[in-house]
Amino acid sequence: MTWHWFTFFGDSMLLLPCAGLIVVILLLKVDTRQACWQWLVLFCLAGGVVCASKLAFMGWGIGSRTYDFTGFSGHSALSASIWPVMLWILFNHARPPQLAAAVVGGYLLALVIGVSRLIIQAHSVSEVLSGLALGYLISSSFLLLQYSLHTRIRFLTNSQIVAMLILPLLLLVQGKKAPTHNLLEQIALSVAPITKVYTREDLHRVRPALTPDQTLRPASAR
Repeated sequence: MTWHWFTFFGDSMLLLPCAGLIVVILLLKVDTRQACWQWLVLFCLAGGVVCASKLAFMGWGIGSRTYDFTGFSGHSALSASIWPVMLWILFNHARPPQLAAAVVGGYLLALVIGVSRLIIQAHSVSEVLSGLALGYLISSSFLLLQYSLHTRIRFLTNSQIVAMLILPLLLLVQGKKAPTHNLLEQIALSVAPITKVYTREDLHRVRPALTPDQTLRPASAR
């Protein structure tokens, strides 16, 4: 078992269908439809922040050389926002100690996924920490809101339970990664005045001090 196996648990190829499954389950039950819209708003907010940060760097070079930051880690943010909520739904009818343990397990799984992104050198520490913080903020806000509203999922059918268990396993076995990075690169190229997206190498390239009206440009655009 390698860290690449752990990191797939944070891939959007796996987590976006899981997020969709959360929406379907909450939407199908009258008592949780309000929770469904709350989840959608929060989750879309997290996804928007992650994409905006990555596009800002890819298209305009907005990042931090000091902190080696090129955008929020999407794997970390998605994991921290989805897994605690997924396990909260699955164990909603368990006793409070078991339910709490399941949610904590979701938080810990997201943390392990974040660590895996560091070990395989896919992200910097600042990118993983900011991604985890964003995801934890989303999932915690949702769960605390449901706690304050005393939201309960009254009944999960066997098919819904099986779907929540089998869907991640099926996607994990396939092992296909979502082409989200390439898609964001194409978007950046189409909306930003560049011919090549900014990379981490551009961020750390040794260069003379810039005057106030100068900006970092990709090597191919100079």
